[in-house]
This record gives sequence, structure tokens and C-alpha cells, in this order.
Amino acid sequence: MFSIVFLSALQAFSVTGSPVEVRNSPITLPMTRRLAFSNITDLLRHDEARLAAFGAYSTHDPRDFDTPRHLVVPLKHTDVGDTFSDYTVNVRIGNSPTTYNLIVNSASAITWIGAGLPYLSRTGVDTRQPVGVNYGYGSFQGTIFIDELNIGDVERLTISGMVFGVASTSQNIAADGVLGIGPSSSSRGTLRNFPLGTIQTVTERLLVQGAITRPIVGIFFQPLVENQVINGEICFGGTNPSMHNKHITYIDVTTIAPSSQHWGINQRITLGNIAILPTTAGVVDSGCNFLYLAADAYERYRTATGGILNPANGLLQITLEQYYQLSPLVFHIDMRGYKLGRNAQIWPRFLNYSINGGNNDIFLIVKALATPTGSGLDFINGRPFLQRFYTVFDGSKGRIGFSRTPYTDAETN
Repeated sequence: MFSIVFLSALQAFSVTGSPVEVRNSPITLPMTRRLAFSNITDLLRHDEARLAAFGAYSTHDPRDFDTPRHLVVPLKHTDVGDTFSDYTVNVRIGNSPTTYNLIVNSASAITWIGAGLPYLSRTGVDTRQPVGVNYGYGSFQGTIFIDELNIGDVERLTISGMVFGVASTSQNIAADGVLGIGPSSSSRGTLRNFPLGTIQTVTERLLVQGAITRPIVGIFFQPLVENQVINGEICFGGTNPSMHNKHITYIDVTTIAPSSQHWGINQRITLGNIAILPTTAGVVDSGCNFLYLAADAYERYRTATGGILNPANGLLQITLEQYYQLSPLVFHIDMRGYKLGRNAQIWPRFLNYSINGGNNDIFLIVKALATPTGSGLDFINGRPFLQRFYTVFDGSKGRIGFSRTPYTDAETN
């Protein structure tokens, strides 16, 4: 009720009366990546933050280690400063000439700025409503404003009456803020005076204005390649057919909490013919650097692969012989299996320096959650999964879709 009544009243301050013009041609812009993290500790702290946002934790404390109408915006994969890696887009707000670099976050619905560059627009409305999000490793506290927001300098991605946060304080957010593309339910509890209220996302606002016809977000990540900066894109209102196979298979968002509060699904996992995880609930997330399994499922994976825990980085290490014997890791989602081949299951070797590994060492990208199967969040399909399968977050029908890409079977790692 809050998002319908209270926020509708707030958004009325800055919504113009001009009619909405909808054009059919898609628009594509690049995403940027920066790989500047200094060591494995940074990556693990980053993922601990993501897990905390879902109410989950890994077994390792990182301190222990050293063709509808649609719009396509390219994403940048960034390692901001010395802390972690993420994908970002550029955003402008109001009449300010400032361009803000925002982390694309599928775990949260809140969009906010102020962690880096200040809010300078004179056209915004200060609602005096306090807002805050704790991401685990990072957080922000601030105030809700309403202003015009533009994504990627694309005219059709100009949003009138956008509700967003302006940080008065923030911690460990090494960008200017966050662009939230999570379901609106994930904003519940972020408004201090309205703890049960939700905030309209950028996708919902684009739908209201007629810029898109469906509240759908398509995500494409290419596996990391050395010296490549532009390697992803985000598509509002549909998908980019050039980045995936024609067929997209959808599954309803799970009803099992806490995964149901995010982009959660039910799936089971096998390694070849070996059962790793029974059908259970978990989350699809664009931010985690690794794949996470319930503690008991992780042990079955470790045993099946023969991996040995490397004390320098907390990752399972295998030999070259074991690598060539590694079976596909299959994610059984609804009636279809999505296979991560052996190359997709390992850490990119050109980045071994960042995790205390030798040039020819082989590390697996599967890590353990602290809880056993049955917690309601028994896996996180992180970036290694999204780098191999186009992913569609469909808010109109409460479902998530997947499709193969040209890089599903790439031998890049």
C-alpha cells in the first residue's frame, strides 16, 4: 500500500504532464569492468556482503585469508579501487552535469547516490524520509529524493519522478552508489518510517512512463578476458536476441523464504551422474564472484572433484589430470539442464595472481555456505553462472529465464 499511495504522491512532484513517446528500436550501450582488487580477501569480503544481504553466510570468514520494446545498456565490469569487482553503468540526475558511476545490484531494489560524488541537482525534491541499506560489507544511510534520472545518456532511459536515496553517510561502497534492479519486495525494511513499504524500481518507473512495455531486465555477462573492459550489458523491457539463443526457458520465482524475497528459484544440481544438491531454493545473483552451495552439497562436490582446500585462498585446488576428468556441473531448473563445463568451473587463470596462486594452478569457483540443505537459501548462482547463460528477470510474471549464449562453452578460463 505504501508504494502505491505514499510514493505515488511523492513522484507527483516531478512528473511532467507531457505525453510519453515510445520508440521500437533497441538501444545498446557498453558496461565497464575494472580488475583492481589486491587479493582474495577483497573478493571474499565482497561476497560476504552479498551473502549477508540474502541472510546467508559462507563457511569462511574472509579475514582468515590473505522482441518487445526494449532498451539495452552495455555494462562495465569494475573492480572499484582495491576492494572488489562489480559491473557498473553511468547515470545522470536532474540538472547536474555530474555523471555518477553506479553498481548494478540485482539483490536490492534501491537506487542511490552520494557514496562518491555529491548530489548537486537543483531540481530534486527532498522528501525528508530517511532510508538506509546494509549490504553486509557496505552500507548507506540517507534521505529519499525525487528527481529526473537518466541511464547511460540514452533519451528513452530518462525517468521522470524517480525515487532514490542520497547518502549522508556510506561505508565500503567504492563507487558513487547503486542502481537497484532487484524485485521491489527487496526494498521492504529500508524506509525507517515505513518499514513495510516498498519503493518503485527503475524498471517499474520505465514501465509506468511507457518507455518499456514489460518490467523485464535481461542481463548478459561475457566470461572475463584479460585486458577487456566492456564485457556485459543490461536490457530493459526485454532481451537482446543477438546475445542469446532464440529459446528462453522460464521458471517461477520460488515461494520458499528467504529466497522468495529476492530473485530466487528452485533447482537441483548434479556433477555428471553424481547428485550434489537435491531440489531446493536459492538465489540468482549478479554480484557474487563465486558459486555457493549448502555446506553438505559443497562437501559432496569436493569429494567428487577430489579438490583440496588451498589454505592461502580458501578455494578448492585440483591437478591438471583432475581438470581433464572434471564432469559438467549441471543445474537442473524446471525440466532443463544448464551445464557448466570444466572450464566454466575454474577461476580465470590470468587472475591467479590475485588469489595467491601460481600461473598454472587450477582453482574451482564453488564455495560453501555456512548452513546445510533446507535453510531456504541453499545455493547462490553467482557470476560464474551468469557469464555462461543469459538471464532474464521478469517482474511482470514473477519468473526468471535462462538461455545459452555464444560464450556458454567458451574455453576462456
